[in-house]
Amino acid sequence: MSLELDFYQMMVQPMRDELTQIGFRELRSSESVDEALQEKNGTALVVVNSVCGCAGGIARPAVAMALQHLYKPQRLLTVFAGQDKEATARAREYFVAMPPSSPSIFLFKDGLLVDQLHRSDIEGADVEDVATRLRSMFDKYCA
Repeated sequence: MSLELDFYQMMVQPMRDELTQIGFRELRSSESVDEALQEKNGTALVVVNSVCGCAGGIARPAVAMALQHLYKPQRLLTVFAGQDKEATARAREYFVAMPPSSPSIFLFKDGLLVDQLHRSDIEGADVEDVATRLRSMFDKYCA
């Protein structure tokens, strides 16, 4: 069982690294989520990462592309659905009136959820369309 778990974590690590290598802070406990999302100043982008194909093929590349934009959130945060279950459950408490979804992307400004992309906005879209939607969110709330 331990060998199987180690193998799975090794397989997931590159998916985590795609975001941490571009400046995202992983939130791996409910306490770290509360600390990050109770900050009431500025903007924060929260990506609910996952192992699914639309996360790897669309969401993570679109986020990386969108962050090349002039305007971007001040804080970049991520939780990993199915991996960091406690942190993901706590983060979802901040996504008011949104059903659980992964991947998904949420933008907060001054502690308030102001925009989001649900899995249904990501799945089946192309990377450029999702990046364009994110850049539009950044223009509106991060400029």
